[in-house]
Amino acid sequence: MSVFTNRPALRWVVPVAAAAVVVGGGAAIGTLSANAEPALPPRSAAQLLVDLQTAQVDGFSGTVVQRADLGLPALPGIGGSGSSDLTALASGTHTLRVWYAGPDKTRVALLGTLGESDLIRNGADVWNWRSQGNEATHYRLPASATTDEAAPTGLPSTPQEAADQALAAIDPSTRVTVGRSATIAGRDAYELVLQPRDETSLVDQVRIAIDAKEHVPLRFELFAEGSEEAAFELAFTQVDFNRPSDSQFSFNPPPGAKVTESSGDKHTAQKPHGAATGTDADAANAPTTVGKGWTTVVVGKVPAELAAGKLPAGTPAGGAQSFDSADLLGNLLDAFPKQSGDWGSGRLFSTKLVNVLLLDDGRVLAGAVTPQRLYEVAGGLR
Repeated sequence: MSVFTNRPALRWVVPVAAAAVVVGGGAAIGTLSANAEPALPPRSAAQLLVDLQTAQVDGFSGTVVQRADLGLPALPGIGGSGSSDLTALASGTHTLRVWYAGPDKTRVALLGTLGESDLIRNGADVWNWRSQGNEATHYRLPASATTDEAAPTGLPSTPQEAADQALAAIDPSTRVTVGRSATIAGRDAYELVLQPRDETSLVDQVRIAIDAKEHVPLRFELFAEGSEEAAFELAFTQVDFNRPSDSQFSFNPPPGAKVTESSGDKHTAQKPHGAATGTDADAANAPTTVGKGWTTVVVGKVPAELAAGKLPAGTPAGGAQSFDSADLLGNLLDAFPKQSGDWGSGRLFSTKLVNVLLLDDGRVLAGAVTPQRLYEVAGGLR
């Protein structure tokens, strides 16, 4: 398994953070702390990059602790402390069990206080199981499916995946150095440090701890500008580099489970007469990116009604739920300061690692960049 697999650059570092999926978490972050710095033979940054590029493992399993502190607000009904919902990975602290026996045999189990959620790929079969509701969704992947398509959350579940996506940003805009060695999950590791040179990036640095023997990441840390504590951290607390048994990737729904079969085809639903085809509609509304590397900005679109603080046409009227939804939406938008300039006008949502600009016409710009960078991109869209 090479860390230079084919994934979109900064899919996690910018777009996933910018999506602002808001949730909570559970395990003690103290488990991520490394022991005293071990004495290792010197290796340059270039040598460590070659190690990462050439690393190959037949399989591994282990326990991973993840912590995300992006400065996002909490929304009711999403995630929560000790949540076992896979959407909870964008905030809080979580414990996961992971198994890997090749790109088509993977399993991630998110362990919560009251249950767990499993995402399992075994060849063309993908299962998403939630123990708390005893619910399972089964996907059958087409032959052309990629590893990313098999992981619908789009979030990294191991230091390997997080490092893979950050390393895609290495170019002349990145300063690469060697940090301090560490002992992580009982294994000696080197540290590679990536620092953006562009001052419009909100990322101060990324630190990747690399196993001294297997040359794969054991820990991934991302620091925001002006912060001494990692905004995102993903580290093994226990790891075994033996190939897991095939039985780990076999899933049979437990008795009484509600099973949903999904073809994964988003275009099979009935469409109103005269509506654009699924392909045309998706292409028109699909997010795009401006720039590259650390200062990439994702540009998407929401219904203009939402941008104006109104529920979209067709939303059922009446009832407490409808009123609460409209009231929540209005209060949420009111928390975003209004901004205007030569680029137009809209509302700005800021955290220590991401800024989101919601234009009045419904377009959304997001990235791990300064507001000025978003205004610059918005001006170019006019």
